[in-house]
Amino acid sequence: MIPALCNFRHFSRISISKNLEFISANDVEIKSKNQNTLQLVSDVPRPVVLILAWMLAERKHLQKYSDIYLKRGYDVLTVNVTPWQLIWPLKGVQLVAGEVLNFLSENKEISPLLLHGFSVGGYVWGEVLVKMNQDLPRFKPIIDKIVGQIWDSAADITELEKGLPLAMFPKNAILRTTLEKYIGYHLRTFYDTATRHYVRASQMYHTTPVRAPALILVCKTDPVGSITSNLKAKESWDSMGMKTYMKCWEESKHVSHLLLHRNEYLETLNSFLTSLDVAMCNDGEKKKQKLQINLF
Repeated sequence: MIPALCNFRHFSRISISKNLEFISANDVEIKSKNQNTLQLVSDVPRPVVLILAWMLAERKHLQKYSDIYLKRGYDVLTVNVTPWQLIWPLKGVQLVAGEVLNFLSENKEISPLLLHGFSVGGYVWGEVLVKMNQDLPRFKPIIDKIVGQIWDSAADITELEKGLPLAMFPKNAILRTTLEKYIGYHLRTFYDTATRHYVRASQMYHTTPVRAPALILVCKTDPVGSITSNLKAKESWDSMGMKTYMKCWEESKHVSHLLLHRNEYLETLNSFLTSLDVAMCNDGEKKKQKLQINLF
């Protein structure tokens, strides 16, 4: 059965920062603001999906994905970055990655946690993983809450030269070519302040400490989130024992699979999410049985 895309007329939308926004189908009460982030009032676990947006994503387009999860009872945390934040990671994406971790650390009631990343969102998550890896004992509780991850048109560092110009100037070939040349120059010239950080984030994305099942959504005609780079990620994750699934369309467009292949997209996503629900129920039952055994 295909879940319908629904539009919620009444939902809470809270701006955490210029880059983070929290959305809920329920009223949201804020307890306090600590460490430059918001702490939510909640006495029960709050399932949350972390949506890592593509470059220059419009709110109305992201809302189509948020609605899918709001309908399933999830709250939504969206993360956006700007082109400037992308090309200057030390003062850009890395600070946003810190904001994400601060919010998740402050709001311990968030559980389970699901990831849904698009395009450059894969790199943003790589920077989050770099920070996690610097203090794994501290961030292990967050890692343990992640039950699944969906990567739609994920773009690797190798696609930056084509990806950013295409996102900024989709209909202007001259400006696109000009920016491609600049990005190539930028990568060669600013190795210490940019390129090496892209490489490290890519390494962490491929060798992630998060071993939750992953669904990769890709097509053979996407020059930005290429099938080649996504297959490399899948092979790396498979080698680590992760359950990794891939849906590949013969023809589609970058971050447009839902628009162009709506039924297949929703069927694939729903099947994956249902498998996570079953796995969580089975895991809970095993813990319950283990507790009963220990009691006797």
